[in-house]
Amino acid sequence: MSDQAENLRRIVDGIRTGGVPEQTGEPDPPRCAKVITITSGKGGVGKTNVTVNLGIALSRMGLRVVILDVDFGLANIDVLFGVTPKHTLVDLIRDERSIFEVLTNGPENVKFLSGGSGVEELVRLDNRQLKRFVGNIALLDKLYDIILIDTGAGLSRNVMSFIMSADEVILVTTPEPTAITDAYALVKMVSRRDAKKTIRLLINKVESSREADEIFSKLTTVAEKFLSLKLMKLGYILYDESVVRAVKQQRPFLIGFPKTQASRQIAELASVLVSGSTAGESDDGRGAKGFFQRLLSYFGTPA
Repeated sequence: MSDQAENLRRIVDGIRTGGVPEQTGEPDPPRCAKVITITSGKGGVGKTNVTVNLGIALSRMGLRVVILDVDFGLANIDVLFGVTPKHTLVDLIRDERSIFEVLTNGPENVKFLSGGSGVEELVRLDNRQLKRFVGNIALLDKLYDIILIDTGAGLSRNVMSFIMSADEVILVTTPEPTAITDAYALVKMVSRRDAKKTIRLLINKVESSREADEIFSKLTTVAEKFLSLKLMKLGYILYDESVVRAVKQQRPFLIGFPKTQASRQIAELASVLVSGSTAGESDDGRGAKGFFQRLLSYFGTPA
């Protein structure tokens, strides 16, 4: 095993176990999952496909992954997985089902939770109901290492709330001029709220690495110059016909076409994402509980 592979394995083990604590005689701080929102400035860029396959790639690395589908208009995590969920986030909010019951089994140990009309339901709860919900959702921090949030596309209030509430953001775009323009518009909205927000840029459906580098350079330069926000490079995925075939088959391309270019690249992106994470972060407002508390505050609802 190479030094790089061994180092990556230590990082993954650290995220799962919280690392080896120093012998201070004090109790270890509580651990929490890392919440990553995956979003885009416009539809049709492959955001949900990236989410599904990235989740599987992370799971194959030994991380416990759950995906929350909050694309209320076009929720389709279940379609890409080829699985029909029995319950949604609404069932949890209404206290009709437990967190264990609303989670649906996806392939390769990945779980997912369909959002339904969850946000609209949340804003109508009283304080007692909200505290019960947040306490229930906080169990995800004990059950999972990574929570991927698949948002809708665009700049709606709902989408921006999920972006600003997450620990990190992955922004997916393509070489299309409209997609790049809309991606920049989203970055601009984020910078107005928090210029230190961590945004990782992923360019999908590119023709070459050179094209990807040109887009990275363009977006990162204008974001830093005009918005004082530093975008981080996550990577790119070259256009691959197998991705289209996998969608038609309702199978993640990482499973249906494991030896293709897209599958190799999504696995590389998962490695980059993990190697850029801090192992065993303490509960300082992060994780599922912190995420939903921030989300509710954006809607003007105390938790």
